[in-house]
Amino acid sequence: MSDKTNILLISTDQQHFNALGAVNSDIKTPNLDRLCREGTRFNRAYCPSPVCTPSRASMITGLYPSHHGAWTIGVKLDENVDTIGSKLSAAGYQTGLIGKAHFQPLASRPGSESLEAQPTLRDLDFWRNFHGPWYGFDHIELSRNHADESHVGQHYAIWLEEQGLMNWRDYFQPLPGESAKHAPDTGTGLPYWAREQRHWELPENLHYTRWTAERSLAFIDKHAAAEKPFFLWSSFHDPHPPYVVPEPWASMYKPEDMNPGQLVPGEHDRNGPHFAKTQETNPDFGQWHTPFEAHGCGSHLYSMDALRKDMAIYYGMMSFVDQQVGRILDRLDELGIADNTLLVFTTDHGHFLGQHGLVAKGPFHYEDMLRIPMIVRWPGKVPEGKVSEAIQSLVDLTPSFMDAAELGAPDDLQGISQIPVWTGEKSEVRDFALCENRHNPHMPHLVTYIGKRYKITVYKEGEFGELFDLETDPDELQNLWDLPSAANIKKALLQDFVQGLLKSEPMSMPRIAHA
Repeated sequence: MSDKTNILLISTDQQHFNALGAVNSDIKTPNLDRLCREGTRFNRAYCPSPVCTPSRASMITGLYPSHHGAWTIGVKLDENVDTIGSKLSAAGYQTGLIGKAHFQPLASRPGSESLEAQPTLRDLDFWRNFHGPWYGFDHIELSRNHADESHVGQHYAIWLEEQGLMNWRDYFQPLPGESAKHAPDTGTGLPYWAREQRHWELPENLHYTRWTAERSLAFIDKHAAAEKPFFLWSSFHDPHPPYVVPEPWASMYKPEDMNPGQLVPGEHDRNGPHFAKTQETNPDFGQWHTPFEAHGCGSHLYSMDALRKDMAIYYGMMSFVDQQVGRILDRLDELGIADNTLLVFTTDHGHFLGQHGLVAKGPFHYEDMLRIPMIVRWPGKVPEGKVSEAIQSLVDLTPSFMDAAELGAPDDLQGISQIPVWTGEKSEVRDFALCENRHNPHMPHLVTYIGKRYKITVYKEGEFGELFDLETDPDELQNLWDLPSAANIKKALLQDFVQGLLKSEPMSMPRIAHA
């Protein structure tokens, strides 16, 4: 067994920071609550982008989306980019990624081929023979879909067949020429993530949440006793919509017990025009959807009854993930390696469940979208049962993991090693976080600077913006951007914003001579 520290990253997808039993008694996550007791929960962790590809790419590169290049979904992360997987592999770690990747688009074109696009996605012979290396990970097992989406395949589909479910295609939305006998009805005129029937007939033991845990356990079992340490990213897909899950999770929470967020009358009066448009039936976002759809730029009008049902499923999905995380925690204990494993639990970005009249996600940089859960456990090194207000960013994961592996953190990264904060040596190493959001070259294109008390959002085009005082207005109902009384605060924050961007510039090449 290696005496070097194993590193285990467990992530969910689109988890609201409040979807955690330790902070919300309405949801049951006993295993994550156990992690909170055995480690430190960071109350102010933020994503570098509120959509999947750019945020996930930042997690493995230590760079912001504007620098690693995968600036939104539908953009491919360069396969030659240096990642935490490649860095740790070169240092003697066995590296693995199990679950969702989403580093590449759902379409391919010459010069930007995607392994996560059809027809490769369902070329099971290809996936039987390909387990990496990929983006620096020595071993990969992937599944791209959420719930019953049609883009299912890869290693998960192979596993379904190994479990005897040869007709797995019937449980997912069909490709042209296919049927979907068991897949839920998507409804008529509903958003892409909505389902009329929220109960999924796919058996619980064949769900991808179970698969992610099963394959993570297999990876851990294989490498636990090896002379080399391991780094595993166990990447769960939920609670990302569509809102559909098998029993017993589909009935675990009652819709009538759910308390979604709601629009507060007048709260968008001082916001940019796109906020108010979300409360229209058929809003016109102009060129914001050019050339591709800008996620979230549409009507967010949705019945409270449907929202309560969705929220019950969202919580059920999260409790299912928690159960499977518990299996991983138990296995670390059984193998006697928990004390030698740095474990980080987090998600890629947040989620709206009615807050501010919004659902799912979009270019609306409220805490619901940017702030994320984060728990760090490292027995004997990270304080137990502590809650920290130190600002964290997912861009810090790569340098932190390198530091934990005793490799140091190079200057060509934009993230900062949080190891001194995680271990309690320092109270903080950063006093701000940045969140970039792009869907198209022009709009929506916005960047948010989050400080200890205030946050400010600037747009590439337009004179509008947002400025919130998180101390006096934690629900972000009073936009101070245009208020004369907040002019000095705005001026100071814009200065902090620019300096934060300058501080975050990576120095990719060392200076080695006077000239």
